[in-house]
Amino acid sequence: MPEDPDVESPGLRLHDSLTRETAPLRPVVPGQVGIYVCGATPQSSPHIGHVRAQVVYDVLRRWLLHAGLQVTLVRNVTDIDDKILAKAAEQGRPWWAHAYRYEREFTAAYDALRILPPTYEPRATGHVTEMVELMQRLLDAGHAYHVEGTADLYFDVRSFEAYGRLTRQGVGDLAPADDTDPELAGRKRDPRDFALWKSAKEGEPATASWPTPWGRGRPGWHLECSAMAGRYLGAEFDVHGGGLDLRFPHHENELAQSSAAGDAFARVWMHSALVTTAGEKMSKSLGNTLGVQHLLQTYRPEVLRYYLVSAHYRSNLEFSSTSLTEATAAWERIDGFLRRAREVVGDEQVDGAGAPAGQVSAGFAAAMDDDLSVPSALAALHGVVREGNVALAAGDRAAVADAARSVLAMATVLGVEPAASAGAADRSAGVLDALVTAELDARAAARAARDFATADAVRERLASVGVVIEDTSEGARWSLAGTAPATSTEGDT
Repeated sequence: MPEDPDVESPGLRLHDSLTRETAPLRPVVPGQVGIYVCGATPQSSPHIGHVRAQVVYDVLRRWLLHAGLQVTLVRNVTDIDDKILAKAAEQGRPWWAHAYRYEREFTAAYDALRILPPTYEPRATGHVTEMVELMQRLLDAGHAYHVEGTADLYFDVRSFEAYGRLTRQGVGDLAPADDTDPELAGRKRDPRDFALWKSAKEGEPATASWPTPWGRGRPGWHLECSAMAGRYLGAEFDVHGGGLDLRFPHHENELAQSSAAGDAFARVWMHSALVTTAGEKMSKSLGNTLGVQHLLQTYRPEVLRYYLVSAHYRSNLEFSSTSLTEATAAWERIDGFLRRAREVVGDEQVDGAGAPAGQVSAGFAAAMDDDLSVPSALAALHGVVREGNVALAAGDRAAVADAARSVLAMATVLGVEPAASAGAADRSAGVLDALVTAELDARAAARAARDFATADAVRERLASVGVVIEDTSEGARWSLAGTAPATSTEGDT
């Protein structure tokens, strides 16, 4: 997909969660789009609720690239967090090793679902300097305060008149912030004030705190995103994206602290809706999570991605096996047409280096420009598939080639294009290796902790899908039943 910085903005209209209006995207710098997307807090394995948002913003990025714009997409990793510390302690592992293990799982899931790598993927722990600078700006502006005798800093919500504008709530309507040490709760100016920086706590690892002018501690959740967005995209950028569940308090607080520090921040706020099961938000507390790794054992990555893009991004997506069966059938219609087209006109006429570039249909373009209306775009794509099948039946080779190139172009924008060569098999093998290695890392950690029940469960889970483990002096080796074993990195963690 070309990236030409001189191309003007496309006709894309996006719904802004702040204004509640759908309006043309007008980039800060013509021909360039900067996007910040809230990424993973790698405390445990990714489920499809986590990856839906990333698929949504990947489709946005692909459409902008297709239109010829230069896109900078920043997706952060929150690699320090209360839950990461707690879960790492439970498992007897360093917090940073725990976070990195699951960060690798998220990366493997993104790769499997064809989410393009971000332009930058900063970690919170690598940007303490920028956070300290932002906190000092807020202190100087009178929008933050330091609790004497601690390293705690809080944002003073009542000092900022526009607080609550993203979610259209008044300060008096809001519940107290939930990020306060109970021992210090009475020392906040207002229970709704949120933590910018939190003092190191007794019993926490020394590696989980950093020095600041106010004492050792670690960042509050909201502070880090404002600091990293400003570092890589500047004081004003085009789109801030994330899941709907982040709108409050996370995005509300990001907007408040960045604006209070004097930054224009994001021009457009986008929020993707949730994946639900039985009408409820998917969450670990409900016990209804569906891991990406588990689903990829049953469904092709292209099918799972097709399912994730099939509903409008602002609509909740209800998980069901019926929906995935329908997604499978729909994707197979695309795959079937392209396979037959290649058989008739040859690979080179469809996706070869010398083939003419495929054009998306007018209906597809209009749907994508209408706030990424992917359901309508998919209808347009399948309309061209039907036209292509008619051309196949009529023996019209030129029309078949044109339809195939158009279908491939549209499927590529959505990230659901079928593999055209053995190269895809190589990519699939790499994804499989990453997913199995992550499982073996979990097994190694369990064995090190003498949690043999968990270690055996990992082995049995892998065996159930045909993965055989062989323990050697150099670490675990794995293979698919009937193939030669591959060496794992299990012994290195």
